[in-house]
Amino acid sequence: MRASRASGFSALVSRSRWRRNRLLILGYHGIALEDEHLWNPGLYITPELFAERMDLLKRLGCNVLPLGSALERLREGQLPEKSVAITFDDGFYDFYRLAHPIIKRYGFPVTLYLTTYYASYNRPVFDVICSYIIWKGSGKVVDVSRLIGEERALDLTSDAGRAEALKAIKNYAGSAGLSAEEKDALASSLARTLGVDYEAILSKRILHLLKPEEVRELAMEGVDIQLHTHRHRTPLERHLFLREIEDNRRAIEQMTDARASHFCYPSGVFHKEFLPWLEEAEVASATTCFFGFATSETGRFQLPRLLDRSHMASVEFEGWVTGLSSFLPKRAVHYEDGDHD
Repeated sequence: MRASRASGFSALVSRSRWRRNRLLILGYHGIALEDEHLWNPGLYITPELFAERMDLLKRLGCNVLPLGSALERLREGQLPEKSVAITFDDGFYDFYRLAHPIIKRYGFPVTLYLTTYYASYNRPVFDVICSYIIWKGSGKVVDVSRLIGEERALDLTSDAGRAEALKAIKNYAGSAGLSAEEKDALASSLARTLGVDYEAILSKRILHLLKPEEVRELAMEGVDIQLHTHRHRTPLERHLFLREIEDNRRAIEQMTDARASHFCYPSGVFHKEFLPWLEEAEVASATTCFFGFATSETGRFQLPRLLDRSHMASVEFEGWVTGLSSFLPKRAVHYEDGDHD
């Protein structure tokens, strides 16, 4: 890639008709408020790195388009050179605090796929906050019998042990049928057991979703708020899947006074059964976690993206923007970021 850039071949590809007929949809999850990029570098990047990415788009002369109009122009064969759309998943507070000010500074449009359950119940999202707490408590072996009602010691000295610990906590919460409030109390108790400052997490709103008034403010400033299901899950039963879309759309409409019609699969979970259900729900498009460019031949409910992450080198990111990286093997990414209920 560096040799291609130095020789000018990269610039030729970026201005080619081949690249003009392709839309690069960038996908982000979170910008680290503190150390989230160290906990999960696949989901979080630093604000400095995100600013570098946006600056690179500007320096390369990319045409950053609103998602909806970009997809229309793609179908019509009317995309400008180096077309890019920017998307964020979930709707965490860090988007409001860190990402949006950077995007706004560059004047770029952005789509925010918002999951809505934890917007009204504004506490840390249970699955991911437990994972974060367990990571912060790494290196310990702790007795959690009082937390989960069975004799159990959690070994947090290895990745495998931490994964098993998270599984045990989630399984207990699920089997006990805990409410959102009870899950939050369990997360607080887990933090206390591991010596993690839960109040500090709350004060910084780490792994909190946006509040309704923040969503409303963002929408008024031009952020495109779109569908990501209400509880961050995609049931395989038709009526439950449609309820997720309906509840999500209703909540977004109450916050923004606009009807959402574009969708992103939570955690990248995709099944072919979803396609007719999305059609039935009057969804216009759906993005995945498959890496690649969207073309006029791409199914509108199977749109690939570039999922940016901490360990992606700048030269690789630039390769995607210009088009060179399209010729590398493509990967699907599944994010274990939990149900939001």
